[in-house]
Amino acid sequence: MTSETTRREGSLEAPTRHALKWQDPEFYNEDNLFKELERVFDICHGCRRCFSLCHAFPTLFDAIDESPTLEVDGVPRPVYWEVVDHCFLCDMCYMSKCPYVPPHEWNVDFPHLMLRAKANKFKKEGASKRDRLLASTDTVGRLAGIPVIAQTVNAVNRSKAGRKVLEKTLGVATDAPLPPYSPKAFRSSASTMLDAEISVQATARTTGKVALFATCYGNRNQPDLGSDLLSIFQHNGIAVTLADKEKCCGMPRLELGDLESVAKNKEVNVPALAKLVDEGYDIVAPIPSCVLMFKQELPLMFPDDPQVQKVQRAIFDPFEYLLLRHKDGKLNTDFKTSLGKVAYHAACHVRVQNIGLKTRDMLNLVPDTSVEVIERCSGHDGTYGVKKRFRDASVKICRPVARRVESAAADYYASDCPMAGQQIGSVLADNSEPTHPLKLIRMAYGI
Repeated sequence: MTSETTRREGSLEAPTRHALKWQDPEFYNEDNLFKELERVFDICHGCRRCFSLCHAFPTLFDAIDESPTLEVDGVPRPVYWEVVDHCFLCDMCYMSKCPYVPPHEWNVDFPHLMLRAKANKFKKEGASKRDRLLASTDTVGRLAGIPVIAQTVNAVNRSKAGRKVLEKTLGVATDAPLPPYSPKAFRSSASTMLDAEISVQATARTTGKVALFATCYGNRNQPDLGSDLLSIFQHNGIAVTLADKEKCCGMPRLELGDLESVAKNKEVNVPALAKLVDEGYDIVAPIPSCVLMFKQELPLMFPDDPQVQKVQRAIFDPFEYLLLRHKDGKLNTDFKTSLGKVAYHAACHVRVQNIGLKTRDMLNLVPDTSVEVIERCSGHDGTYGVKKRFRDASVKICRPVARRVESAAADYYASDCPMAGQQIGSVLADNSEPTHPLKLIRMAYGI
């Protein structure tokens, strides 16, 4: 087979991402943007391999099939924006489906084209009050985390009347899962868990010293993510500290196309994390989207920033980190309790990190435990699945996952992404609650 034939049929090389030229004025040239949208949409129309991944592709393909020309040139411009709005940047089309990604000469990067369109729209129109509020995870978390306010917010979120008000005022669907707010933030209570004296043992890829990036969700909504991770890591002889400064990783703002705010948060987070790397720490975060932000999105936005590259090389998914140490015999495999059968949903932002199914591998180390893996999007995407406008589409995306969980008849179901887990629970017939993999491993250790 000639190299030209290989290029035409799809490269066998690993996908590669080009830097996001978001600071180039041409990035915001709307005429050029629509030319590129039409070019890529035409390629997608001829392939249709991604029709089942999310609602962006069916929206596009249906519009083409219903157009007078049956081609992209017959699709009205407003439909282009509908496609953009239905893309929640899961990256699965790029990483697992598209045969035309770079280094292929057609150079298709659908997620980053959608991000460019979102950034253009944000620069021109800004964002709605609802979207700005939902993306302000730091601000909302600080306010909702005040004890009396947390109780009030949680009560409103649980009541039918409160949910109707939220739907009317903010467009938040009444049946969408909303995370509770903890009256005590993880970062304020973690100090009592950081006193353990541990004799650090490095491995080929890990220092054995970890700085935990707690994340907005782990800090304000589900603090037991951090406490479970701390217990597991310390049980494995890993010393853990917290970064002195921490703001939202920027993923909610990225999804809005608010790239300037992403850059502002990066200016707080990256220097603090880079300093910890210089002091010999690796970085771990319990939320897949936050790890992906530092591993992929920030390096593509700031390809020439040495501190961003330093953090990129040093940040890990929790189970990726533990399994790296397992390769060198530094993982405690003395599990006390079996977990039975676990239905494990591999979140999109874990899969696109190209680290393999490390959570599954860790769960499989627990004796008398079997794991059924579900590799399909839950349709949540942080805010997409809670908005009334998109709720039906998000449930449709999630329904096959929920069916797999129900048919597994497992003792537990779990997802690396706690928001995806809650989304799955909201679609299950019995509305049962997920158990996060970190919680499962802590249970298996008996700690």
